[in-house]
Amino acid sequence: MASVSTRLSAEQARRIVLVAQGFVGTPDRGAGVAGVLRSLGAVQLDTISTLARSHELVPYARLGAVGRAKVEAAYWAGDTAFEYWSHAACVLPMSTWPDFAFRRRQYRARGHLWGHQVSDDAYKAVLERLRAEGPLTATRLGGAKNKGEWWDWSDTKIAVERALAFGDVVCVRREGWKRVYDLPERVIPADLLAEEPDDAECLRRLVRLSGRQLGVATRSDLMDQYRLTGAQVDAVVHDSGLVPVTVEGWGDKAAKDGTWVDPYALSIHARGRHRTTLLSPFDSLVWDRPRTARVFGGFEHRLEAYVPAAKRVHGYFVMPLLTGGRLVGRVDPAREGRTLVARRMSFEGGAKVSERTLAAAAGALREAATWVGCDAVRVEQLDHESSRAPLERLLAG
Repeated sequence: MASVSTRLSAEQARRIVLVAQGFVGTPDRGAGVAGVLRSLGAVQLDTISTLARSHELVPYARLGAVGRAKVEAAYWAGDTAFEYWSHAACVLPMSTWPDFAFRRRQYRARGHLWGHQVSDDAYKAVLERLRAEGPLTATRLGGAKNKGEWWDWSDTKIAVERALAFGDVVCVRREGWKRVYDLPERVIPADLLAEEPDDAECLRRLVRLSGRQLGVATRSDLMDQYRLTGAQVDAVVHDSGLVPVTVEGWGDKAAKDGTWVDPYALSIHARGRHRTTLLSPFDSLVWDRPRTARVFGGFEHRLEAYVPAAKRVHGYFVMPLLTGGRLVGRVDPAREGRTLVARRMSFEGGAKVSERTLAAAAGALREAATWVGCDAVRVEQLDHESSRAPLERLLAG
């Protein structure tokens, strides 16, 4: 490890981040969606679907119009990935199963999941059913919820989700949007199942992976990637293989807390075009709001789906627009039949929008429309009305 901190400009750091996240250079289409998952380390799951669900939008943003069936197959073929709690509820590469042993032990020591309590008998009954009958959804196990709100889980659902957290069951497939639960010994490769690293080794691996996935990362970024504590990061970062770095323009907090770079990222010079695309608000490039603002020059990103409609600033499912290595605008999309509707659209940088940015926005909208089976695009509210006519010409072209 270098004894003296490397210095990077904000521009250099941003390019390293974009390379690490798969937005610079020619996409590795041979590796496909599974390759995207391996390089990102985690793809967040969410129930919201506008253009598509977030787990579909993430590989689309990097590979282009990849077939949606291929996305599902890459995540839930049964042998390439599993679901677990990392940054949030995520799909994770199968190879990282041992790395989360510390978290499974942590949940087991806590003894409950988010305060939900369930009897030992209910817990044992779920495991016995899975052992006797094979993989089952919560519905087939006896029902996912009671008659109250969506969080009013049944004892069966509480039991099986606790078992998932503990590692007594695993999810490697879905039917529709329902998890299919199974026993780890039936679906996790034997060599991975047998590997049980101690907490320090798990943390060391995850911090090393975080550095590789993020490219350049502050202590807070390393914490957020897999939701580790500051103490956990501090305990292993100096032994993780990451190199300390100073990034000009990242501010005093980044300098004080510490910033790190993947040494491999310093050695590569990715060539090729920057990807132009709309990003899911749950994309790992932007899922951390403070990091997004730091890397992209103050760009403020916020998911407003759970904000009351009257208080939303940019819309329901706001997708940042990435082009030329910068976040230049936002689109709140919807579908009406075969029309992709931009319910609200805005650009950074004041009233004057460059022709290049408008062309990028039009291209991103047309490509997204085609991918989801739409053949027209309509822009409703545009925060830069002076740009409407040229934008609509570009969309029509």
